[in-house]
Amino acid sequence: QVQVVESGGGLVQPGGSLRLSCAASGSSFSIYSMGWYRQAPGKQREWVGSRTSDGYTNYSNSVKGRFTLSNNNAEHTLYLQMNSLKPDDTGVYYCRILVGGRIYWGQGTPVTVSS
Repeated sequence: QVQVVESGGGLVQPGGSLRLSCAASGSSFSIYSMGWYRQAPGKQREWVGSRTSDGYTNYSNSVKGRFTLSNNNAEHTLYLQMNSLKPDDTGVYYCRILVGGRIYWGQGTPVTVSS
C-alpha cells in the first residue's frame, strides 16, 4: 500500500518562510516523479512544482524564484522550501507521486499566510 504523507504546514506572516515535506512509502517500484499542488479556498487545485527521478525540476510561474524543491532519494522524500510568502500562497498543499504507472496523493497540509 503506497502512502504519501505531507507535513510542515502552518501559519506564517507575509514575507516569511515555511518548509514542507512529503514522504512516500510502500512501493516496490521506483518513483518516477514527485510534486506539489495547492488548493486555495473556493478555487481549483493548481500545480506548484515537480521533480522527476532524473532531476528535471519545474515550477509554476506564480512561485518561480520564491519556492525551491529538493529531495532525498534514499528516503523517498520531497521538500518544498517556500520563501517570501504572500497571502495568495494560502491553501492546502498536496503532494502527488507517480510510481508504477499510478498516481497517489497525500492528505494535504494547510498553509496560511496572514498578518
